[in-house]
Amino acid sequence: MTEEKEFGIIVFGATGYTGRLVCDYLNTTYGVNGDVNWAMAGRSLEKIKSVAGIMGIPDNVPMIVADISNLQSLKEMVARTKVVISTVGPYQIYGEGLVKECIEAGIDYVDLCGEPNWMHNMIAENEAAAKASGSRIVFSCGFDCIPSDLGVYFLQQAGIEKFRAPFNRVKCRVRALEGTASGGTVASLNETLAAAAQNPEVLALMQNPFALTSGFSGPEQPSGIAPLFEDDLNSWTAPFFMASINTKHVHRSNYLLGHQYGSDFIYDEMFLTGPGSEGEAIAQAVTADDSLIKSELKPGEGPSKEERDNGYYDLLFIGSNDKGESIMASVKGDKDPGYGSTCKLISESAICLLKNPDLASGGIWTAASAMGNVLIERLEENAGLLFEIES
Repeated sequence: MTEEKEFGIIVFGATGYTGRLVCDYLNTTYGVNGDVNWAMAGRSLEKIKSVAGIMGIPDNVPMIVADISNLQSLKEMVARTKVVISTVGPYQIYGEGLVKECIEAGIDYVDLCGEPNWMHNMIAENEAAAKASGSRIVFSCGFDCIPSDLGVYFLQQAGIEKFRAPFNRVKCRVRALEGTASGGTVASLNETLAAAAQNPEVLALMQNPFALTSGFSGPEQPSGIAPLFEDDLNSWTAPFFMASINTKHVHRSNYLLGHQYGSDFIYDEMFLTGPGSEGEAIAQAVTADDSLIKSELKPGEGPSKEERDNGYYDLLFIGSNDKGESIMASVKGDKDPGYGSTCKLISESAICLLKNPDLASGGIWTAASAMGNVLIERLEENAGLLFEIES
């Protein structure tokens, strides 16, 4: 995009729980009138002003009134910027209009979507238009799915460099994770579950690891739905609640990268819970935990600043091939994964697109396939992430 715009980035949904954290990050890291040149957008000017005051954002931050129910307001908003950050979910209810307006205007878009049924539909309906307009659409730029997506990408680059070939088998094992959900996450989860209960096609998409690969289906993948003991790790493992969306995204990255990981690529994600009877008991408890589904959190509610600051995550990636060659890598984050880290992940993804207009052509991308090493470098420099080869 070479056309001059009033703003580099507009944060749409700036008054929501996650949106205000994104604005706070952009303000404290880049300021209001720096080279990023960002603005806040939401349904109510008074609420935007109130949130800006609460978050300590200066009065001169640009503020834009736009409403998802008013397509003209969205059209006018996207005409003013190069990139839109959308934190307004559930996206299957509120997201379609904004995506289409961004594509029509040929501008870039990032979000925090964890709703594979909606993303499947958006890809089918809009990918050709995005390619034609030059709009770069990148879904899932938060904890789902950047650490998994870029973690596999990082590991595979190391494998290709060392062994001249990718790993056809990669495991992601969550070694540590401290964080809590927000009401927005709960709302998106419940909306997806409700859609799956009403529509067998949605349920089939949720169960299909290749739901986002536009007709390609690879080999059978591990189910990841029950505890198991892994001899190579000497540990019990349990289902990871983010695996359903993360695995689909990793397979889409492989697809968009021309099957750089191989057409026979197998990938799964699980929690490490430790060895022995204690590890088994923890694995059983994790498997039975349905607290997120039963949560009564409402949109706008979420963890405190202290909880966000004290959160962290540590993901281990193990790559192997049929020759017995292997590499282990890790991705670590320094904040609560869903919010303290996510607000940095999505902000840096948007800035990466803004500062690298030639990094990818128009289309519906993943973070790894569109931004790869350039984004990894940004996240390590600015967002508290560490990508490391361990062995």
